[in-house]
Amino acid sequence: MAKVLVLYYSSYGHIEAMAQAVAEGATSAGATVEIKRVPETAPQDVVAAAHFKTDYAHPECDPMDLPNYDAIIVGVPTRFGNMASQMQAFWDRTGPLWAKGALVGKVGGAFTSSASQHGGNETTLISVIKTLLHHGLMAVGLPYAFAGQMNMDEIVGGTPYGASTMAKGDGSRMPSQIELDGARFQGRHIAEIAAKVAA
Repeated sequence: MAKVLVLYYSSYGHIEAMAQAVAEGATSAGATVEIKRVPETAPQDVVAAAHFKTDYAHPECDPMDLPNYDAIIVGVPTRFGNMASQMQAFWDRTGPLWAKGALVGKVGGAFTSSASQHGGNETTLISVIKTLLHHGLMAVGLPYAFAGQMNMDEIVGGTPYGASTMAKGDGSRMPSQIELDGARFQGRHIAEIAAKVAA
């Protein structure tokens, strides 16, 4: 049985919803799953003015806890085609883990959200995957075995690099059923691989 961490940052709740779906998928594979978030680093006046979500249901993660997991699945919104600074700041605190190779051989993955269909989801996923690779994790995406990847009947997220959603410029669009199904598929897929690696 694999121990999986779903680690996320969510400004408005879109990534939090995707994190829950990823966790459901990993749990369905028999994994022990914990959902944790990274700390908010934006100034309080910015958080208030932008109406960021502050009523999180999940505890903050300590970077030094990462070695306790077989798989780490990272969810973060895109900021100009890169991971949000809150998530980057969290990983910037993992130097001691990197120095001793504490995460080498673990399984990792990423999921994301953007405001628009072409708002940087794939490059954001790659920005997370690069970080995971530097730590020695094996990156697992969302394969085309998930049939929802090929949906052309509606605008829908999902890339081979990881699950994704689009929130619209005003944040009014929450993840669709297909996008949540993709997140569940990726969570299950990563948990299954992590169990094999851990064994």
